[in-house]
Formats: sequence, structure tokens, C-alpha cells
Amino acid sequence: MPAFAGIGVAVVTTLAGIAIGVSLNRYGFFGDELYFVAAGHRPSFGYADQGPIVPLLAGLMDMIAPGSLVALRIPALLVTLAAIVVSALIARELGGSRSAQVLAAAAYATSPFLLLQGTTLSTNAIDTGLWVLITWLLIRWVRTRGAMTLLAAGAVTALDMQVKWLIPVFWLAVAIGVLIAGPRELFRRPALWIGAALTAAATAPTLVWQAAHGWPQLGMGAQVSAEQALVGGRWTFLPIALFIAGGLGVVLLIAGTVALLRWEPLRPFRFLGWTVLLVIVAFWALGGRPYYVIGCYPAVIAAGAVWWTRKIRWRKVVAVLLAVASGIFMVLSLPLKPESALRPATTDLEVGLNLSIFGRFGWTELREGAAAAYGALPEPERSNAVILTDAYWQASALDLARGAYGLPAVYSINRGFGYFGTPPDTATTVLWVGGTESELRQHFATVAAAGRVDARLGIPGIARDITIWRCDGPRESWSTAWPGLLRLG
Repeated sequence: MPAFAGIGVAVVTTLAGIAIGVSLNRYGFFGDELYFVAAGHRPSFGYADQGPIVPLLAGLMDMIAPGSLVALRIPALLVTLAAIVVSALIARELGGSRSAQVLAAAAYATSPFLLLQGTTLSTNAIDTGLWVLITWLLIRWVRTRGAMTLLAAGAVTALDMQVKWLIPVFWLAVAIGVLIAGPRELFRRPALWIGAALTAAATAPTLVWQAAHGWPQLGMGAQVSAEQALVGGRWTFLPIALFIAGGLGVVLLIAGTVALLRWEPLRPFRFLGWTVLLVIVAFWALGGRPYYVIGCYPAVIAAGAVWWTRKIRWRKVVAVLLAVASGIFMVLSLPLKPESALRPATTDLEVGLNLSIFGRFGWTELREGAAAAYGALPEPERSNAVILTDAYWQASALDLARGAYGLPAVYSINRGFGYFGTPPDTATTVLWVGGTESELRQHFATVAAAGRVDARLGIPGIARDITIWRCDGPRESWSTAWPGLLRLG
């Protein structure tokens, strides 16, 4: 085994930590972060759109430091920095020198997606880090054939299934890659099947929850495809999937794929070349988001780094130039602009491509608007009033501010928030955030505008250009109507 490039990798990781650190307290909570905290306040074995790990982390961090942006995002920061180090370890397992290890770490640290997802708590930030760890353990097993290493990969897979349900696609691609290129001995190892059994056992409580609630997780696939259609769908999938790897990353990704499939020194790991191609094809065919594939990139990038440091003339000069250019682009991608310098989004495409920025604005205006509408209700009517929102981000933002703004109970028909509870049948007055008057008149006897929210940088329909409606006289009891109102989109 080559020596570990401890100093070089430490420098890269430290610089990456500084880059993330200066971004941790920028702008405000991302909409999903608000939802994770709200979900974390309602512990469960399962949720409509994810596993329990990220809500558990969000609830824990909010308990330690209530309302702190920095505290909430620390898990994502730590997982991202750990993944940089593991990327270097993958290059080492593949026979890479110190230079190759540092190059692999630098590619991760200069990716505008791999690094920047460490600036917010998200399922993908945790999921990606676990994919990288699983890949390292699998590669290490190929070299050592250690049963405990393979068993550890199964244990991490079991943990990852509590975050997102994407990792089975990786293992299916690995299985096909191993059938094509070996080592087929993998299938004869008891540790592999013990790990699979452990994963199944760990996932059972979530499956029970899903079955009891009509399998909402399965409906998320169609919803994701519909959302992707707003930014080009399958036509833009591959360009975006390559772009998010970063300049240095995409060069090493392509080089690594070719090297894994054709270069003899990497012959024992050839299945990884097939794996990355199959994962890309699978998520493209399923209409998934382009970033779903990025968890298997670091291993292939590491292979590219190993090949690069042995084969390319002027390799150090070119690698440094690519790393510097990628680093500059990554820094420019950090959420560091003053709020006054940001301009509102004008199209769905612009919102979709800049969701990580616009999704952090408008929560104060939304809360103030809801509080004003609730305060305007006559005193006797407030006791039977609730707030109901069109989008789960809105409900999460209001739910977490109930005490500070004096708001009543908050509900939503959207996504996982809809499964948090049903309004009581005594709720005869509803302040409905969002939606249209014609739609609401189907469910209430009277509907009238009660407020307006128009945050300059908010997302249209979420915190910008929305009406708060006062709705009275539900046409059905909430216990009867609620299941039919729920929607994932």
C-alpha cells in the first residue's frame, strides 16, 4: 500500500472546511431544512418522502442550539469533510501515490456540488457521504478479501437506507458490473448476504410505516420526474450530471471511467467502470435528479487520479491549473453575495437552477403575513382557527415560529407534512396559505382574501406572490376529507 498523503489531504480538507464554514450562516434556512426540523420534532420510524436519520439529526441539533443555522448544518459539514478524506483513501486503495490521493481529494473539494452540499443539511449531503464510504469498503474488500470489511459495507448500507432509498440502485449496478467483469467471488461471500439481511431488518420498521400509510414513498418517483421536467428533464440530465462534478472532477471522472474499463493496473476494479455508467443510465431512465448519481463519482474520480498521475505528461502543471480553475469557480458558487445584490427569479427554470439560493428567503415575510391575518380574526373565532398551507415548506416555516409569532396549529396537505396530523373537526375557520380562490371554494362555504405575502427573493407560490385566504364552513369534516386532500406535489 502506498503511504497516506496525510499532510496534503489535511490541507485540502482544511481549505474545504473554511470554504463551507464561511457559508454556514448565510441568508436563512433552506426550505427542506425547516421541514427536517419540523419532522425531527415528530420522531417516527418513517416519513412520506425520506427515512428517519436526517429528521433525527435536525431535531437533535435544534435541541442543542435552537434556531441556529450553524448548528443545524454541522452534520453536513462533517460528513462532507469526511468524504474528502475517504476519496483520498479510495485513491490509495487503488494504488495511487500521494499525488493521486491529493488530486482525488482536490477534485471533491472543488466540485460545485460535492462540496457545496455541505453548506446545508440535506438528505443528499448525508447520502453522498455514505455512498463514498460504502464504495471505499467495497474496494478495500476487493484488495483484502476481509469479511469484516464487506460486513461493514452492509452495515453502512443499512444506515443509508434510513436516509434515502437510492443505494439499492448502486448495489444493483455493482452486481451487474461484477457479473460482467468480476470478481464473481463476491456473490459467494456470506458477509455480503449477512449485510443484505441486516439492511432488510433495519429497513423493516420504515416499510411497515410506508405500508400503513399507503406507500407514499413510491409516489415520489413520479413527483421527482415532474419537477425535473421543469429544468429540461432527460435532455438536460447528462449535462447537469457532468457539470456538478466540477472542472477537475469531470476530467478525472471521464479518465477514471475509461481507465477502469481498459487500463490493466485497475483490472480488479473494472466493475466500478460499469457501475457508474449503469447508475447514470438507471437514474436517467427513471427520471431522477441528476445529482442522484454523484455518490459513485468519487471512486471513479480517484481511479482517474491514479491513472492521471502515472500517464499524463505535464500532469502536475495541468492538474494544478485544473484544480485552481475549479476552485475559483467553486468559490464563486458559494452563497456569499449580499442579499441586495441578488435579483428575483423570473422563470421556473431560473428557480429550478438556483433553488439552493431562493429556497432560503421569504420566511420572515411569510410568518409576518400569517400572524397579521390571524391577528385580524375576531377574538371568538381564533379558538377554532388553524393555518393550512399549500406547500410543506410554508407549513414548516410557520410551525417552527408558532411561539414567536403567536400562531395557531399549522397543517399542510403537501408532501410529508400532510402525514403529521389532521386538523380537528372543530376547526371551522382556516387561514389557507397559497392556493387559488376557485380551488378553495370547492371545499369551503365562504372564501375571502385575508392577507398577502410577496417576498422579493422568495420562490413564487411559496413566499412570493401568494394570498392568505380566510376559509369558513368546511363542506366535509376534516377527518373525512383529509386523505383525499393529501398530495406529494
